[in-house]
Amino acid sequence: MNKNTVLAWATFIMVIVGLGLIALGAFRYNEIAGWGFASVGVGFFAIAWVFNALKGRV
Repeated sequence: MNKNTVLAWATFIMVIVGLGLIALGAFRYNEIAGWGFASVGVGFFAIAWVFNALKGRV
């Protein structure tokens, strides 16, 4: 398993976790906490995007 494969798996896992957090914020917590879950999920997407951009450069 080389560096690009590790970054690909990290990106995939972070997208799944981000989707889960956004789903929790949208469907489970309808109050103020839902906004926090959704914003953390978007943050996971941003970090996953950076990991995807680093593939081939590290």
